[in-house]
Amino acid sequence: MKLSISREALLDPLQLVAGVVERRQTLPILSNLLLVAEEGVLTITGTDQEVELSATVTDVEIDESGELTVPARKLMDICKSLAGGATLKLTQESSRLSVVSGEFRSHLATLPTIDFPNVEPETGAVALEVPAAILGSLLDKTSFAMAQQDVRLFFNGVLVELEQGVIRLVATNGQRLATSFVEHEVRGDNQRFIVPRKGVHELMRLLNEDSEGDAKLQFSSNHLRAEAANAVLVTKLIDGSYPDYTRAIPSGGDKIMVGNRSDIREALNRTSILSNEMYRNVRLQMDAGKLDIHANNPLQEEADETVSVEYDGGALEIGFNVGYLLDVLSTMRGDKLKIEFIDDSSACLLTDPDDRNTSYVVSPMMV
Repeated sequence: MKLSISREALLDPLQLVAGVVERRQTLPILSNLLLVAEEGVLTITGTDQEVELSATVTDVEIDESGELTVPARKLMDICKSLAGGATLKLTQESSRLSVVSGEFRSHLATLPTIDFPNVEPETGAVALEVPAAILGSLLDKTSFAMAQQDVRLFFNGVLVELEQGVIRLVATNGQRLATSFVEHEVRGDNQRFIVPRKGVHELMRLLNEDSEGDAKLQFSSNHLRAEAANAVLVTKLIDGSYPDYTRAIPSGGDKIMVGNRSDIREALNRTSILSNEMYRNVRLQMDAGKLDIHANNPLQEEADETVSVEYDGGALEIGFNVGYLLDVLSTMRGDKLKIEFIDDSSACLLTDPDDRNTSYVVSPMMV
């Protein structure tokens, strides 16, 4: 392998792919990236055996084709440390990779490419194309509600439901739930897939609300293959049956509060400073036209703030984990927040009046 490439052309795909590589690995090869140079294209691949991410670079001059593996962090740090506009010359020399830029010279150890694992998905059972910006928005609206290291493995990911004319994403940790959908053509029978936490995060690094073009998705029984821009992500899926989340979505709440989302979020932020550091609990007290927010902690410190809202459902006092509320309010983009309550011991439903496709559920806690 022998090639020349600008720092800017290499750095972005290098950072994208290196994000998959865990800092602590049981196998040395998993700390490396696979570089393949052929036919005017440089392909960079990283994996942890559960998730594989590849990015291609066409703005490269390839003098000799070849492939090798190289330490991910070291190559990325070298690239980041060089001045803007620098050119890197990469040359394979036996079991080492020479990296030269201006007066800087280095040699990195390589490992055999035959040892580099390959995540090979089965033939896709379901294939569809979704505007990348829309998929990125769905992930942003729901992924924060995933669990972390829950023994119920299906909670450690996002459910993707493919129904006739609808793509729906759902995430929950058992105490809060987020769901959002978009109308989109879906062929075939209804299908459900659970994308694991790391796969979700890597997919979100590929996509956002400003992404252009389409994302091509292929689901099989055990894998998701997602292609967007110049990158391809392959992730294993969680093998399990997702619970009936619709039973957790409350209905019939007759106590409805509507307020300014930013005002309520800022009040919660300020008040939460003096909440219990372990439980993060706040108490909400609602009465005609106002919302009182109260927090205290074992040091007998406390904070209160009152926010004007639209509410006439009768006096109600209820406690929540303030972090769960703030996550929802930070994810919403509209000016208004609507919360539907049943009583002080039932989960509440949070929605944005301007986004009828998205709903959030937060369960109360004792205060």
